[in-house]
Amino acid sequence: MPRTRVFLTHTPDMLANYYGPRAVAALEAMADVAINPTGRVLDGEELARAAAGAAIIVSDRMTVGSAALFRAAPDLVAFLRCAVDIRNIDVAAASEAGVLVTRATPGFAASVAELGFGMMIDLARGVSAAVGRYRAGAQPVAQMGRQLKGSTIGILGYGAIGRHMAQLARAFGMRVLAADPHKTIAEEGIEQVSFETLLAEADFVVCLVVATDETENLMDSAAFGRMKPTAFFVNLSRGNLVDEAALAAALDGGALAGAAMDVGRAPDQMPSLALAARSDVIATPHTGGLTPAAIEHQAFDTVGQVKALLAGEAPAGAVNLAAATRLARLAAPS
Repeated sequence: MPRTRVFLTHTPDMLANYYGPRAVAALEAMADVAINPTGRVLDGEELARAAAGAAIIVSDRMTVGSAALFRAAPDLVAFLRCAVDIRNIDVAAASEAGVLVTRATPGFAASVAELGFGMMIDLARGVSAAVGRYRAGAQPVAQMGRQLKGSTIGILGYGAIGRHMAQLARAFGMRVLAADPHKTIAEEGIEQVSFETLLAEADFVVCLVVATDETENLMDSAAFGRMKPTAFFVNLSRGNLVDEAALAAALDGGALAGAAMDVGRAPDQMPSLALAARSDVIATPHTGGLTPAAIEHQAFDTVGQVKALLAGEAPAGAVNLAAATRLARLAAPS
């Protein structure tokens, strides 16, 4: 009996950075694996042609799961996203076609949280500014910094990353505030407060809110206006949570001491160049979860999903299981 065909959408860079050879080998042990041969992100009918004959597509975060794809891929049974964010997958169109959609679990909490603390220390101590001066052959001016111990961190969104940051912050000796209307926080040493109170009292506001239509531009001019002029803003979640013009205006007007971001409104959620180039901003190119441990976690989530599908089982991370009528094609033989 021929083996099930699995198509990986990842370009070479994405494959190396966001999937890895161990996960590819694990897939190849179970299925006939084909990898995107074009070196670029595919979409719609072009992706359907490249994945022709594949029952399962394992998708990187940039590849769109469009209605055009699901209409043009009659062999497709499941579209597995190697990421948590599935906003660029048309789940309704997949469901109409009977195609299963899955997502991975967030195995990047430690990785993102550690980057966040690196950014906070950098902002508080002027590390990047001093390094930049030295590398330019100039002597930086020694400036008074701020220690984390005794400072207040405000965590917006208390999911996996928020919880990890809260525990690290307590170890640093920080006062920890958290705001999340969807959670009841009972951990010792964590003060659950309102959005407004957190903004007014925090020395470091860390944005970890889930991006939805309701949270679009959550951090707008009014939000930045509530923050202390000595406070720093750190965005580790998604660029569309921030009104970038409002952030620039707050920095220009001295309403904030500085900002750091791993995400923004540039392609692939990269920080926008206009903000990233500022001397009062620290930016990294969406690398919060880019560590081997974090990447393998999500890659092996999809490996486990493929294994379950080939065994005729419902995979973890299924989003539209009730509508996935094509799954019967992968039912395990009796």
